[in-house]
Amino acid sequence: MADFLVIVESPAKAKTIERYLGKKYKVKASLGHLIDLPKSQMGVDVEHDYEPKYITVRGKGPILQELKTQAKKAKKVYLAADPDREGEAIAWHLAHALNIDVDSDCRVVFNEITKDAIKESFKNPRAIDMDLVDAQQARRVLDRLVGYSISPLLWKKVKKGLSAGRVQSVALKLIIDRENEVKNFTPEEYWTIGAEFEKDKKAFEAQYYGSGGKKAELKNEEEVNQVLATMQGDEFEVISVVKKERKRNSSASFTTSSLQQEAARKLNFRARKTMMLAQQLYEGIQLGKKEGSVGLITYMRTDSTRISDTAKNEASAFITEEYGKEYLSAKGQAKQSGKAQDAHEAVRPTSVARTPASVKDFLSRDQYRLYKLIWERFLASQMAPAILDTVTAELKNGEAIFRANGSQVKFPGFMKLYVEGSDDQKEEKDNVLPELAEGDFVKAQHIDPRQHFTQPPPRFTEARLVKTMEELGIGRPSTYAPTLDTIQRRGYVTLDAKKFIPTELGEIVHELMVEFFPDVVNIKFTAKMEHDLDAVEDGNVRWVEIIDEFYKDFGKHVEVAEEEMEKVQIKDEPAGEDCEHCGSPMVYKLGRYGKFMACSNFPECRNTKAIVKGTGVTCPLCKEGEVVERKSKKKRIFYGCDRYPECEFISWDKPVERPCPKCQSLLVEKRSKKGVQIQCTECDYKEETT
Repeated sequence: MADFLVIVESPAKAKTIERYLGKKYKVKASLGHLIDLPKSQMGVDVEHDYEPKYITVRGKGPILQELKTQAKKAKKVYLAADPDREGEAIAWHLAHALNIDVDSDCRVVFNEITKDAIKESFKNPRAIDMDLVDAQQARRVLDRLVGYSISPLLWKKVKKGLSAGRVQSVALKLIIDRENEVKNFTPEEYWTIGAEFEKDKKAFEAQYYGSGGKKAELKNEEEVNQVLATMQGDEFEVISVVKKERKRNSSASFTTSSLQQEAARKLNFRARKTMMLAQQLYEGIQLGKKEGSVGLITYMRTDSTRISDTAKNEASAFITEEYGKEYLSAKGQAKQSGKAQDAHEAVRPTSVARTPASVKDFLSRDQYRLYKLIWERFLASQMAPAILDTVTAELKNGEAIFRANGSQVKFPGFMKLYVEGSDDQKEEKDNVLPELAEGDFVKAQHIDPRQHFTQPPPRFTEARLVKTMEELGIGRPSTYAPTLDTIQRRGYVTLDAKKFIPTELGEIVHELMVEFFPDVVNIKFTAKMEHDLDAVEDGNVRWVEIIDEFYKDFGKHVEVAEEEMEKVQIKDEPAGEDCEHCGSPMVYKLGRYGKFMACSNFPECRNTKAIVKGTGVTCPLCKEGEVVERKSKKKRIFYGCDRYPECEFISWDKPVERPCPKCQSLLVEKRSKKGVQIQCTECDYKEETT
């Protein structure tokens, strides 16, 4: 019989840890929370200091009974749930259920599931941290008060199955506010003048900078013609050449947020998928009979960029051996964000010696891709800066000054291994200028004035929304993925080309929230609440005080909403056409993913159709129909004439509402990894989007 019982959350972890600890230890899994608030009711006594009413989670009774049986047989019980607030709360609940003194050294935490880390953690058990427990209780109770007060109202006033939450409501607000910015955006015309030159058989480009030594923006064609009128011929004098050396530092190792963002950019992973795969890498992967199950990365829920000295030293030795000493970083510890709790390290490989190539055969394709991303990011964070040689040359013709910029990687540093992705910037590449000196003359091969229009702010992708929420202090690392998942499952938003678009249902719910619960959707208020909740974790304030301060006003808002919120009638609108199956009128209905067309003779007739999405562009082929969005059998979006089959116009590229300014033909959006470029389908007109 084992002397010691160890309780973890996951069965996968249990097997790995039991092998590390040996025969005297028996490791069992709780499968998450065994004791929690009930699902059928709020479970918070607002009349008595917001006392939570905890119960055994339905279906978890046998697990809890088994743990009680095993605990009675063991000399000592160790509670080894995850090293975060949730894990501390699970340990606290188990301690009470198993009659373990919470002040005894019963709690064991580890940031990585490796033999050395596990053995070291069992040398240093501690008491349960009640500040962490209280912080979890505060968030749990607060979310219950908000969700279980507002959601039933939405069920009664709008439709069943809806919900509102402290974090999800703000996320929805951000998406709707951005959508309104896009809809209300008025494009402004602007122009650029580019010039192509050649010297010593090397071609290079320059852009108009200004006139008379001052930078100038060109707002219309008249201003462009004024500039061109001041120019004399095609010969330009080089009036300035400035050469500089620039350093580019590597990014810090991953936090939860930056991992989700980078996995979205580089691997096209949704936040939920990233966290699921990271959990698998953390809990342990079977690396053959010799090594067995090994945790490949450190704990993946963190807002810290801190790296342990042991990991740094291991990385330094690896970099020196593989790349050379000159590739080793001389910088100190990465600076922490002011909002970072720094509870444990950044997300990193548990051993840099386990290269992606060495473990590839033991991982699924997606596990491998994520591990490779984490491994490369960590190693790059410990490497030397890249050194770039930059050149800025100014060329003059008449009063017009053109500027050419060139850069070249002198020393790749961390860029030899890894370059961070970005939502907005293009990857830095060499752009080498020929040797230029003041007083040189070069001839322009081509001068190209171009018309552009400013673009609306971009809609949120998952990565951009996570980044924005983190910057605003909304939510915490563990909440980003479930929040994005919830607003999609509720039908409040859809993803179109990886960008969030609010549905009509989402806008209805948001309007009600703004009217009756303005604090819940107030970004500054929510960020302050996050800060106050963190203060509970730091032991600076009692959790009941935070909840009470919030609920005094919130409770009044709930009472007003119950009295004054009117029922929203989502009526079926006539679609203007008849059902092709039974001849009854078709109507528009509001479903989980927005509006769709359905037969009004439901349930006798169950015919439904997707709503055709117009583009506002007249068909360039028949000149009569409208170009509409369609989907192929493989769900790929394409564009065709709404008069099909009479008109067979088709395009894979999205049409632009305005015509080509050069020939009045159809403009389309050409999408590539570099971004979006608007091109004419007939002439050579092109314009870059900004």
